[in-house]
Amino acid sequence: MNVSGLVWAVTLIALTAILVFDLLVIGRRPHEPSVRESSLWVGFYVGLALLFGVGLWVFGGGKVAGEFYTGWLTEYSLSVDNLFVFVIIMARFAVPRQYQQKVLLIGIVLALIMRGGFIAAGAALISQFTWVFYIFGAFLIYTAINLARQGEPDEDEFTENVLIRWSRRALPISNGYDGAKMTTRLYGKRLFTPMLIVMIAIGTTDLIFALDSIPAIFGITQEPYLVFTANVFALMGLRQLYFLLGGLLDRLIYLSTGLAVVLGFIGVKLMLEALAENNLPFLNGGEHVSWAPHIPIWLSLMVILGTLAVATIASLIKSSRDRRRELLAVKH
Repeated sequence: MNVSGLVWAVTLIALTAILVFDLLVIGRRPHEPSVRESSLWVGFYVGLALLFGVGLWVFGGGKVAGEFYTGWLTEYSLSVDNLFVFVIIMARFAVPRQYQQKVLLIGIVLALIMRGGFIAAGAALISQFTWVFYIFGAFLIYTAINLARQGEPDEDEFTENVLIRWSRRALPISNGYDGAKMTTRLYGKRLFTPMLIVMIAIGTTDLIFALDSIPAIFGITQEPYLVFTANVFALMGLRQLYFLLGGLLDRLIYLSTGLAVVLGFIGVKLMLEALAENNLPFLNGGEHVSWAPHIPIWLSLMVILGTLAVATIASLIKSSRDRRRELLAVKH
């Protein structure tokens, strides 16, 4: 796939314009969006991603569009999992509801910047060293095992990292919020508000999730343009999705298990591709491993879609049964 500089420039300008518009909307009127407003925005961004995939199909062919859709779906599901941690952070630091979407948008912008850096580094490494696939694959399998063991994060399990603890000790922090501001003036003295700590928590969380998501997308496509656009479209509308899902996030109890299967599958796929392209002298004499199969993109898409669908349906069935039992227990 040969993407010209002009196409890159037009894409970056268009995506930046959408983000700036989002920023201006929030900056003008911070509020907690309604279900209707959130639904319209999520539908708009999902429709935009689907339309972008159609454009790729027209100009690049079915394979390119398939890689984009598979990558976008994977990154979108990982972004939803990211929302669990955002919910915990918001609750832990008691962020007022009307300012949460501004926190989310800044978090998304930080995530885009971090992922952009990781994408550039990953693309450079892959173009020079095919053995990087072994590292990416092993990391994803390791992450999948940990995710399956730990399940969804719980508020009681959230621990402040070193940077947050240092910020609390070293910086003058006020006791309360001053709107969505990160600094305030109290008795003539300039202080940071707890909003700064929230931003640090969101930013470091974005960094951790970027470490998982970038190897995952490179397991589906090695085209930097597709990797970048899939990540951007997956993050767009995430703040509205946060308010739209609301309490539903607590009901997706098997989402982490489903994501563990997806990451494990992509990790194995990467390892097989690394074996097929092997040039490490200490492995198979530096020759390609002929038995390593190539997993087509359509099969990857079906596995990811099927796994997420099963995890979602099983979660909703399980949570519904648990609620019925709780209601029966209360009645008796």
